This record gives sequence, C-alpha cells and structure tokens, in this order.
Amino acid sequence: MHIAVLMLALMTVVNPAWAEATKPIKLVVLGDSLSAGLGLPAQDAFPARLQKALQAKGIAVDMTNAGVSGDTSSGGRDRLDWSVPDGTEGVIVELGANDALRGIDPGLTRAALTDIVGRLKARKIAVLLCGMQAPPNLGADYGARFNSIYPDLAKQFDVPLYPFFLDGVAADAKLNQADGIHPTAEGVDIIVDNMLPTVEAFLRTIGEQRR
Repeated sequence: MHIAVLMLALMTVVNPAWAEATKPIKLVVLGDSLSAGLGLPAQDAFPARLQKALQAKGIAVDMTNAGVSGDTSSGGRDRLDWSVPDGTEGVIVELGANDALRGIDPGLTRAALTDIVGRLKARKIAVLLCGMQAPPNLGADYGARFNSIYPDLAKQFDVPLYPFFLDGVAADAKLNQADGIHPTAEGVDIIVDNMLPTVEAFLRTIGEQRR
C-alpha cells in the first residue's frame, strides 16, 4: 500500500514535465486549394493525410487545415493572424500556385510571402516553406522571377524549404483530378510520402526548441 502511495506521489510530481514533453506539436497548414483538399473528402486532404502518416511513425501533431481554395499569397497574408492562432508552434506555408495561374506580378507574390514568413518568425513560430513553379506557358522570364522566390526566402529567413509541393504529381493525369490541377487522393499520398522526411526534420527542430 505504501509503495502505491509513493508511486502516486512520484507520478504527481513528474507528470507535468512528462505531459509537456509528449504534448502534440500544434501545426497549421496555411495554403490554397492544393492543401485544402478541393474535390476530396476532408480525410483525404493533405493536412489529414500528413497527420495520419506522422501518427503512424509515433509523432503526435495537432493539425489545422487552414487552406482556402482560390487564395493567392496576398489572400493568405490578409488572413494570417486569424488563420494562425496563438499557441501555434509551426506553419507549413503552401501558397503561390494561384498567383502563377493568374499571372500575378512575381514582385507582389514575393512581397506577400516575405510578409507572411517575417510575421510568423516575429511570433516565434517555425516555418516550413513549400515551393511552387510557374507554368511554362508564362514564359522563361516570368518563370525565373517566380521560381526564385522560394529559395530566396528560405535563405533570407533561414527556414527549411520543400522545393516543389507537387513534385511527382504535377502533370500526371493519373494522379490529378479531371481539371488536371488538383491531386487525387492517391496524388496527395505521394506528396505526403515525398515530403515526410522534410516534415519530420522540421518537427524535430520544433521539439528540440521546446526543451
């Protein structure tokens, strides 16, 4: 009986630290329709599939899908404060595809993404930036100006970069819905598999900063 009481007392003392160490990491995916899961059931959207893949590896995350279909980088910037609540530890930024599809001046896209990353860093929130690529029909000059935004910002703010969100899925008819733009559930799973090592390293850094 005395041992049971002693164990209970010890658990009461050590539990707060243990709970803190194992508390799920609070993540937000700030994006457009590619991460929102347009045309898919909620459980097949990128944030949900990523959370499931991480859980299968024993990594606990509290994932929020803050994807809004049709959003440009400027749209993401305008809703940043309410899309990323206090207590968020990391944000995966997936924006820019609609900017390129609409031929928006890459200077405006760069300014919006710079503001997003800068404001998140100022709030001490870790950022993982997902790169996008301009469609080739917009020309080499536009492509060069647009495609350089992501590596430049990753270097400027010292944040990790996943070079191309749709890597392995873009332009593959079997992995995209009828519109040729939005991934199928199978396509989302490929994106998750490809990104997983980058996301794991990102979460490891967040976990180490908790200590």
